[in-house]
Amino acid sequence: MGRQLKGLIYFFITDVQYSLKIFWTILLSILVVCLSFSYILLRFEESFFIFFITIPIYIYCSILGFLTVKESIPFSLKIGSVRKNLFISIGIFFLGVALVNAIAANTLHTVTILFTDMIGLDNFSFLHVAQLLEDTWLNRVMIDTVIMFFLLSFMFIIGLLFYKYGLLGGGAVIGLIAVGLLFGVAKGWIVDYFINLYQTIDMFYFLQIFVAGLVIYCISYVFLRRVTTVKAK
Repeated sequence: MGRQLKGLIYFFITDVQYSLKIFWTILLSILVVCLSFSYILLRFEESFFIFFITIPIYIYCSILGFLTVKESIPFSLKIGSVRKNLFISIGIFFLGVALVNAIAANTLHTVTILFTDMIGLDNFSFLHVAQLLEDTWLNRVMIDTVIMFFLLSFMFIIGLLFYKYGLLGGGAVIGLIAVGLLFGVAKGWIVDYFINLYQTIDMFYFLQIFVAGLVIYCISYVFLRRVTTVKAK
């Protein structure tokens, strides 16, 4: 069991390395371009650049969670992986991806701010959810890890629904979620929720998100334990 877990985690890490390198290369290139434009426009008093480095990473994690089902599960089952080991190894992998990306992003955030302060580039700034609380490196890492893990888990279970029940089953769930969101917007519940969240947000809220992510991931085992190498159409 232990050797299979290690093998699966190693497989997931190896499989994701290429896409991570491409993603971070593009993200760093965009950051360099933004810093260059900020420097060029430094003489204009009204120019200001705001960069939200974690939004692209959130999107990447969402896509990764969804694609893990399609690309990794069939291969893992074909080589004889036990579903319980597969469930545990993917969970560890998701936590690792979330933590590593959070550390990398916020270390880059800190280094970039030090660099802009050193050269006097005062028209460039980062935005982060932690600025609603206490904007420290540790708080940013904790918040990003929680959000990324939640997105990985949520999109993983969505991917399982599409894989097991096909376009009809997965599309029905997405449709229900979309209808629920539209109804919430129409009734004003979602707007009121975010207004109240802005006024009361604290670190306990992100602990709740982490617990929700764990619950969602545990629910995914209900579908994972019955999944086969044959994808539904």
